Amino acid sequence: MIVIPAVDIKNGKCVRLLHGNMDAETVFSDDPLAMALRWQNEGGKRLHIVDLDGAIEKRPKNLDLIKSMVEKLDIPVQVGGGIRDLETIDMYFSIGVKWVIIGTAAIKNPDMVKSACKKYPGQIIVGIDAREGKVAVEGWVETTEVTAVDLARQYEGWGVSAINFTDIHRDGAHSGPNIEQTKGLAEAVSIPVVASGGVSTIKDIENLKKIESSGIVGVITGRALYDGTLDLREAIKIAERASL
Repeated sequence: MIVIPAVDIKNGKCVRLLHGNMDAETVFSDDPLAMALRWQNEGGKRLHIVDLDGAIEKRPKNLDLIKSMVEKLDIPVQVGGGIRDLETIDMYFSIGVKWVIIGTAAIKNPDMVKSACKKYPGQIIVGIDAREGKVAVEGWVETTEVTAVDLARQYEGWGVSAINFTDIHRDGAHSGPNIEQTKGLAEAVSIPVVASGGVSTIKDIENLKKIESSGIVGVITGRALYDGTLDLREAIKIAERASL
């Protein structure tokens, strides 16, 4: 299991949201690159970047900054937020991004996602963000009637690299990940699942490690790192153990 530190960008700054609310942000740094380099230096093997402005505007809004981060980091980067078409996907891969995360388009334009998977096998991640099990889209401002499990099953056999599953109610709230829903989703599909939302302490990493055999391959963590309630080096050490 891999621990993936997150850098969420809004107005060129590194922020974290509470429950996915764009108006409930905490600015942790005016320099997202510096934060990315810190997590790399502390042992991170992959970086998770979200263009929050892009998620709302439906197109990349922090491209120059993200490009600079990709160029200066030695570890691979996955990017999400505002990715709605193949042209944007092509562009991100052209600047050196390793994986592209498709969220809203995964439910609104599945044919595009299928084309992307065919063109970039193993490099497309589907981001499923849910409120009470129902998928939320458009920067989390719109909740659909589609369940997370049903959406995930739709992408079986398409060559999706992984599913990033976020419980929005727990995101940034230090309330612990939704173990039950994450485990249920992982067991419902053959696609590897990366847990996100609510990770607060080493205990949360241990709890996710215990369900690793269900198909959990990683965990994304942001606010806990910035608040200091989770030590990245220790989290990586636990996640990489053979078993608990």
